[in-house]
This record gives sequence, C-alpha cells and structure tokens, in this order.
Amino acid sequence: MTHYDLAIVGSGSGNSLINADWDGRKVALIDGGVFGGTCLNVGCIPTKMFVFPAELATGAQEAQSLGVDLELRDVRWRAIRDRIFSRIDAISRDGRRYRADELDNVTLYEEYVRFTGEKTLVTASGEEIHADQVVIAAGSRAVLPDIPGITLPQVHTSDTIMRLEELPARILIIGGGYIAAEFAHIFGAFGSAVTVVNRSGSLLRTLDETVSEAFTAEAVRQWDVVLNHTVASLTANDDGSVHAVLDGTEGQELDVDVVLVAAGRVPNTDRLGAADVGLDLDPEGRLVVDGHQRVLRDGSPIDGLWALGDVSNRFQLKHVANHEARIVAHNLTHPDSLRTSDHRFVPAAVFTHPQVAVVGLTEAEALAKAEAEGFEITVAVQQYGSTAFGWAMEDTTGFVKLIAHQRTGMILGAHIMGHEASMIIQPVIQAMSFGLDAQTMASGQYWIHPALTEVVENALLSLKTG
Repeated sequence: MTHYDLAIVGSGSGNSLINADWDGRKVALIDGGVFGGTCLNVGCIPTKMFVFPAELATGAQEAQSLGVDLELRDVRWRAIRDRIFSRIDAISRDGRRYRADELDNVTLYEEYVRFTGEKTLVTASGEEIHADQVVIAAGSRAVLPDIPGITLPQVHTSDTIMRLEELPARILIIGGGYIAAEFAHIFGAFGSAVTVVNRSGSLLRTLDETVSEAFTAEAVRQWDVVLNHTVASLTANDDGSVHAVLDGTEGQELDVDVVLVAAGRVPNTDRLGAADVGLDLDPEGRLVVDGHQRVLRDGSPIDGLWALGDVSNRFQLKHVANHEARIVAHNLTHPDSLRTSDHRFVPAAVFTHPQVAVVGLTEAEALAKAEAEGFEITVAVQQYGSTAFGWAMEDTTGFVKLIAHQRTGMILGAHIMGHEASMIIQPVIQAMSFGLDAQTMASGQYWIHPALTEVVENALLSLKTG
C-alpha cells in the first residue's frame, strides 16, 4: 500500500487543489478518464465554442428582418470541430504532462479507483492507496436510458456528439433540459433538421414557469419538438440511419442520421463504491457533505474526507465546483479555521437560442417561501422590446422577470430569456450576493443608455416594494 499526504479523485476542479501548500508533500491525483474533467473536454468550454459560431449562423438567418440581406453559404463542420479540439486537447495534454512529468511530488494514476475504506482506495489494476486526506471530485456522467438500440454507434451523448466526422442532416435529441436545448441550437443553426423528444409537456421545465413556457414556444418555432413522448426503440436501417419509434404509438416514427441522448447526468459515486464503505448518499446518489465540504457518514463528518463538484452538489455547474474547490483548498491546510461554501445565490445560463439565465427562486418557490414565512412577494416582467436597444433588435421575445420580497425589496429571484441573458443578469447576482435592495440598485447608480441593461433597470423600477 502506498501512502500519500493527499489523494484527489478527479482531475477537473480537483486538479486545482495542488498548489504551493503541497510542495514537498506526496500527492496522488487519480482519474481514469480524460485529464481535465468534464468541463474542459466534453462540457462547458467546447460546447460554448460551438455555440458562438452557431450564433453567427443564426444572426445571418435573422438579419433580413432588419433590412440586411446576409447569406449563410456553408457551415464547415470539420473546420469548426478541429479548431475547437486542437485547442481543448492541447490543454488537456499539457495539464496531464505537467502533473505527471514535471512535479516530483505528484503521482498521476490514470485509472479508476474504488474505496475500500474511508481513506483507502484500490485502483483498477489492484494498487492500494492510502492518504491522510482524500478529496472526492469524481464528477458525473451522462445517463443512458433503458431503450432498445441505445448502444447503436449512431447514438451519442454530450461526450461524443461534438466529435462527429460530419454534420448530420437529421438529428434526434432525447431530453428537454440544458444540454438538449444547447445542442438543438447548435445543430439547428448549422442546418441540421432537429427533432427534440421530451417526456414532459415543456422544455427547461425545472426553471421558472414563465421561462419554460416562453422558451418552449420559441423552440417549437425553430425545431420539431415532440412533447409528452418518450423514445420506445431505436433500430439501424440498411443505409446507416436510425429508425426511432416514439412510445410505440402509431404514426410516431422517424428516421434520423444521429441520436443525441441528453437525459441528464448521474454522480459517479457508484463507480467509487461510496455506499460500500458507508458514506452518506442522498436519494439521487450524491455524496452528502456539510457546509465545509466534509463527507458525512451516519450524519457526521469524516475527518480528512472531502468532496466537491457534481459528485456532491445538485447544481452540476463548473463555477460551483470551482467555488467549492477554493473552500476545500483552504480547509485542507487550515483545520482550525474552516471556511463554508456559499450556495445561496447560484446562477446558471443555458446557451441556447434565445439564451436563458437564472438565479435564485422561481415564482412558485418564492410563493411557497412567502407562505411559510408570512410575507408577500412582488413580481415584475419587463420586455426587451420596451427599451431602446430592444427596439434596435426588433425583439419580440426577450424579457426580464424579477421576484422580490414586497416589504424589503430584497430580490429573491431573477429569470431572463433573450439576447446575452448570461451577461445582463450579472448585476442582479451582485445585488443578491451583497444585500442590495431593488430600489437602491435601480436608483443608486447610472445605467448606460441605451444599453440592453436598461431592461434590468426598468424591471427593478417596476417592482412594487416598500
């Protein structure tokens, strides 16, 4: 058995824990997947590198309504793909080389491991590892539903769909969440015929109802959206395409070239054997941690065992994993002054078309909280088209929805759909994080005219507070 001062399972956000505090101490970094984790290799970064050219393609298609005739002559899929992954793969290789070859105190294990005790692990090849402190940052993986034909080579998840050799003429996307919405935009903008099949009656249904309904209406306009259905089976046709049957219902069949399964993600705790060593898991299989990111067993924190990222939080967002990594990095070396993670106001964005950004409570959640705690809420919805920049875009769909405590004016939630939603929500995130009420935020600073951020200003001023 090899002993280490620190063992880290996962090379995504967990990789950032190896800092100067560990110089001269033995560290094991363990990951059986591609070095760098989900965000770098198959998640946030490459998807947004596809989204940006998709936005350019969409702009060319929509410019005519503004009096500009642009022509989208071609989408060079391989050129786009190779530009993206030549950069992504190089970063992954360089990161691996630095950890494996240039740091004498770090040992990189490029294989999967399972726990045999609270701080002991065994690799797939049988090597035993023990560490004084262990950080579990093993992430999550795509769900593959139990559908006949799900293992066909034409069926992909977000792990493989971006490396296709050719742009598919027809693509079926199974799911209606963030990943489905983003890839529907990418492939639709590039010219693929997109069919989205979702088992519920709306897309992005975990978001505020106003956003979900509005986005679903826009999605129906752009793609073939089939709601309240599931895929019953997938079979290969002789020409290499795929025949999909929906729910076994007569008439609900289609042929496509590629299938993308975007049915959610599950934490990798089962592959680690977390339950076998008695670590606490929530109903969805995530490790249960306390506010300091310490892993719990029978409700109590285990000294020296930590977790962060998708394996232990519900957000599945890189910026949350990075925040937790900073907390764990401090707590590993400062046991007498532990810091606490802050998950109060976690924002998220969906880089689809139109873009969506959210932070805080939905209206339904705010109403439930208000009823339980005995206060009233106030809600304002401001259309992009009510501002000068909205006029410039001739925007008819974008909006900002704000929810606040009626008496205090403290913002409880913000939900934005429209152009650059992920950027214009940031002032609201800042206000919520630093305790700024709606009226002070609206009137206590300049808002550039006629920038699109005026839609946030006007929404704040529309809230009836006090």
